Amino acid sequence: FYPIGKKHFFKEFLERLRDLMRDLGFKEVYSDYVEIEFYNFDLLFQAQDHPAREIHDSFAISGKGKLTDEKLIERVKQIHERGWKYNWDVNISMRLMLRSQTTATTARVLASRPKPPIRVFTIGKVFRPDSIDATHLIEFHQLDGLVIEDNFTFRDLLGTLKEIFNGIGIKEIRFKPAYFPFTEPSVEVYGKIEGLGWVEMAGAGLLRPEILEAVEINSSAGAWGLGIDRLAMLLLGLKDIRLLYATDIEYLRNRKVEINADN
Repeated sequence: FYPIGKKHFFKEFLERLRDLMRDLGFKEVYSDYVEIEFYNFDLLFQAQDHPAREIHDSFAISGKGKLTDEKLIERVKQIHERGWKYNWDVNISMRLMLRSQTTATTARVLASRPKPPIRVFTIGKVFRPDSIDATHLIEFHQLDGLVIEDNFTFRDLLGTLKEIFNGIGIKEIRFKPAYFPFTEPSVEVYGKIEGLGWVEMAGAGLLRPEILEAVEINSSAGAWGLGIDRLAMLLLGLKDIRLLYATDIEYLRNRKVEINADN
């Protein structure tokens, strides 16, 4: 007797998320794990003395990256110095790091100065220093989305988020005002999970005008990011995040993935 092979259940979960986003009209985009701080932070209007740049919040890599778009560099410099009142240093922005957020991929899309309308998403690993336990890892997955359209409103953004979460079976959604450096207004998204109550799912908002000014985009833009690993834990009933990367064959054979709008 030879058992039939199957995908790892977490890989299947990721593929179903991709299918959902494509069905909603989004195109997948990609970027590398190794990133320069310019895309991970500077273009996202995070000041160069922001705590997220410290060694306890991101992994630094020796060496320097390159950016040839001098016009974009100058616009980001002006916006930082005007908004945060400090002397912006291009050498800091060129430092290499392991990306700490998939919003770096969104930043690269913005830097390409795309012509709206566009709807894109990315799913990939990000890296942050942490103590590994049942709810924390030093690498995990995020899903970032971006919509750039004329007259795209905050109401449109909330509707899009509801559509995404309904697609993965979370029917009850609430929004709470929040702060993120690169969006305004901003919200945290909460979903009601059976047996757990209201659980934080994602952060979202309309891109700040400083970012759109830097990349010379005149349309409105909405963006969001959600942590996939913890979402998978909730939806699959796991108590330990490390089980998402399990290698025990018998355990994997008995795992099932159910993620659809009819959950």
